[in-house]
Amino acid sequence: MPGGEYLRYVALGDSQTEGLGDGDDTVGHRGFADRLAEHLAAAEPRLRYANLAVRGRVAAQVRAEQLAPALAMKPDLASVVCGVNDLLRPSFDAEETVGHLEEMFAALTAAGAQVATVTFPDIGKIAPLARPLRHRVSDLNDGIRAAAARHGVAVAETGREAVGTDPRLWAVDRLHASPLGHERIAAALAHALRLPGSDDTWTRSLPPLPPVTGLRTAVDEARWLAGFLGPWLGRRLRGRSSGDGRTAKRPRLLPMDGYEAGATA
Repeated sequence: MPGGEYLRYVALGDSQTEGLGDGDDTVGHRGFADRLAEHLAAAEPRLRYANLAVRGRVAAQVRAEQLAPALAMKPDLASVVCGVNDLLRPSFDAEETVGHLEEMFAALTAAGAQVATVTFPDIGKIAPLARPLRHRVSDLNDGIRAAAARHGVAVAETGREAVGTDPRLWAVDRLHASPLGHERIAAALAHALRLPGSDDTWTRSLPPLPPVTGLRTAVDEARWLAGFLGPWLGRRLRGRSSGDGRTAKRPRLLPMDGYEAGATA
């Protein structure tokens, strides 16, 4: 039940759950899951936490690779956040992607875990060149909400709040949350779970940004295309993934005591 006592938290997902955008490969990635685990541990020091997420994974891979290990850990709390890698692919099928998510929701809740997930913000407001994908985000979010309702999954509605598209909540690649963005996601999940000390302050807007000229926007878009979208498309065309050869950063349930957030396990 939301607001309950959690002793075993397992995070499943892709790069966002791994923590990309909040740290780097040298010092390690922190991310919303680490931040949520810290919130949980503040109330329950006996908490043990595992993070099975691997960057680049689509929903089918998360289900195939992470669900069984997660169930074996007998979590009382699990977060399942994935699907963006699916919607970026030409072959995206919202029903199929949601189907994989729902299988994970069903299996984890049937095993006694409280499950939490998120909805995704309008990608077209974050990266104007991605506007053609906006309907995909809407379809994915609608499917997540419906599947979550069927299984009693707590949903952090990060896709509905205007602050979710503030550029300060996004890393320079616009695909991953910034440290502030990961902080807001963790707070949103804590609020959805009705954890002690949580509230709706994560929805509050940041101070207004100065106006941006059309020329500046065009320059920023060109840099993003060359620096991030282009390389991403290149990997897709070569059948490569940013997660090739990588494994989970925290594959076992470990106490938070002495755990340095962002460090690999």
